[in-house]
Amino acid sequence: MRSFLARWGRTWLLAARPATLPASVSGVIVGLGAARATGAAFRLDTAVGCVAVALLLQVAANLANDLSDFRRGADTPDRLGPTRVAAAGLVTIRQLGAAIAAVLIIAGIVGVWLATIGGPVLVALGAAAVLAALAYTGGPFPYGYHGLGEVFVFVFFGLVAVAGTAELQSGRIELLYLLAAIPVGTLTTAILVVNNLRDATTDRAAGKRTLAVTFGEGFARAEYLGCLVAAWAVPVGLVLARGGGASVAVGPWTLLPLLAMPIALPMWRAVRADGDPRQLNAVLRGTARLTLVFALLFAAGLAAGGS
Repeated sequence: MRSFLARWGRTWLLAARPATLPASVSGVIVGLGAARATGAAFRLDTAVGCVAVALLLQVAANLANDLSDFRRGADTPDRLGPTRVAAAGLVTIRQLGAAIAAVLIIAGIVGVWLATIGGPVLVALGAAAVLAALAYTGGPFPYGYHGLGEVFVFVFFGLVAVAGTAELQSGRIELLYLLAAIPVGTLTTAILVVNNLRDATTDRAAGKRTLAVTFGEGFARAEYLGCLVAAWAVPVGLVLARGGGASVAVGPWTLLPLLAMPIALPMWRAVRADGDPRQLNAVLRGTARLTLVFALLFAAGLAAGGS
């Protein structure tokens, strides 16, 4: 019985894709820092609720992606990434569907509670986030198969996560919240870019028209670099804007994310190299860690400016 439970736990942990989860909470972390930068008091209840929703929606998206890619034939024995539970026969389609429903129900309960604090707009944003999680590779128009994955990742992991969290903390929307969302959105997008670069060959065969497939691997490498540059340009720009007299509540501590640049450099070298695509598995995990480290440093710097 114990060995069965252990195998069951490992299977569902594999399905949840824990390597992707740090990035899912990065927007919440930056949102908390941005709210503090505008003088908002820290609210533990909404902070915990936002973390829970972010993690649950990421898990639901991962499960839905596993299910939909298996159904569409994108996950084959030639896959270069980590094992997918449906393709490997570790769980049935029915079990995956039930797990997706259970995760979304829990996320919905927490989301409705948050909406009682943040207002009806959060209901609409929550519903849109659920649809985005399910429609990435599923439904009648799987946007991940039509080169729109980067757009949705930037919007929901960046703009919605950061601004939504900050609004729940402060009760308002500030320009700073939207600006602070850019680095989280671009770094999370960079994770998807690495994934699509690694899978370009098998995605092309399956008819999955990601940007890496449509425009080529060279474009994807440039896209990854652009995401990194955009992320670090924001804190630098915020500090320069403040120095120029702009009414942005930031200080020199906002430059703390520069400390994370040494983490990014070896990953960019790996992406730039035209080697075995399997090597990008480590880059994918590393970019997720980079996103979390950047978020922690950025949030701390923003909060220090508002102290």
